[in-house]
Amino acid sequence: MPKKTLHEDWIAVIIAFLTIGLVLLGLKPVFPKIPVWSDASLVTAQFGGVAIWKQTGILFLWVFGSLLLAKAFTGKVEFVKLLVSLLFIVFITLLAQFITSNKTLTDFGVEVVLFSLILGLLISNLIGIPAILKPAIQTELYIKIGLVLLGTNVLFQVLVKAGGLGILQSVAVVFTVWYFSFWVCRKFKLDDEFRMMISSAVSICGVSAAIATAGAIEGDNKKLSHVISLVLIVAIPMMLFMPYIATWAHMSPAVAGAWLGGTIDTSGAVVAAGSILGEEALKYATLVKFSQNVLLGLAAFFISLYWSYTRKDAGYEKPTLRTIWERFPKFVLGFVLASLLFSFLLSPDTVTATKGPLKELQTYWFAIAFTCIGLETKFTDIFKIENGRPAMAFIIAQLFNIIFTLVIAYLVFGRQ
Repeated sequence: MPKKTLHEDWIAVIIAFLTIGLVLLGLKPVFPKIPVWSDASLVTAQFGGVAIWKQTGILFLWVFGSLLLAKAFTGKVEFVKLLVSLLFIVFITLLAQFITSNKTLTDFGVEVVLFSLILGLLISNLIGIPAILKPAIQTELYIKIGLVLLGTNVLFQVLVKAGGLGILQSVAVVFTVWYFSFWVCRKFKLDDEFRMMISSAVSICGVSAAIATAGAIEGDNKKLSHVISLVLIVAIPMMLFMPYIATWAHMSPAVAGAWLGGTIDTSGAVVAAGSILGEEALKYATLVKFSQNVLLGLAAFFISLYWSYTRKDAGYEKPTLRTIWERFPKFVLGFVLASLLFSFLLSPDTVTATKGPLKELQTYWFAIAFTCIGLETKFTDIFKIENGRPAMAFIIAQLFNIIFTLVIAYLVFGRQ
């Protein structure tokens, strides 16, 4: 009888809360700070100092220790292979950070996660990834850890203070866009798993929603990877062009931010796009995106409930409350617990002192996750799978999302 191992969701929650505990105890690794540069002659100076390598080394050991712990829970520790593979991933992520420190890119508010993805895509599509560099490519684990840490920055007081407008927009958008996306996927004759994952990804919050839905319905990992790739690739032109459309249309910061936060499907891209429009727009963009993140747990529960009680496959396990619990994405519980901890149980001084370091760690987990997604993604595969029907359905659903969310943003935030 094979040895039962701990589910990856619980592993992510354990690692994330160990991280929170260590930061609360005063251990605060620093995200490498690369000064803004504009002259190529400064390249050598950037990497010639000791500080940047020390900071990178500490973060590498932090991630490597977490990865070893994760593998220990599954009983598959391959020390040397993980070491070599993670060194490769961390180097690409550091190179992405160096690129995004260019003055032109910083002026546009481009985040490191974007170039982590782009570099990974270039390597994967132009060169290929040898087997020795693949063991540490653990995209879902890294994203789940980052999502639990995101909960430390999603404070319920912020949502209450905003008068619930973000929640109001999110509820209207999520329900309408989800059903439209599901209808479009059905028109393209996609199977049930694709319909559920695409609909959730477009309507709720992109990658995290796709992962939560896949967990709730025990979805195919290949389909999940394909949906994640669609989310990230479509988010790039949205992130680059939507802020300028908002400027051209003379939208208020509140409307523009709510529009960006409600449509762009990755938190990193939302922050990058919001930054282009300024602090006020960024605040509203973040508020709406966080509101959608808060709805993630509720959405995952109802998806799990719906899936369990509507499957008609022969031999399919009869749904029970235990079945629903087993399919519920546990990392979402970690997200909620982290939010509650920082909203109600910790002192304001402690929250203020630890919020920055935890945000940096969250960003780093997302950065290496996006590097891994790039390394796993082949552009040619996007339109190869089922003759490109999932891609076409996703794009059409996203276009509807952009238009509908803009209307709701004007209705909800037009007087702010």
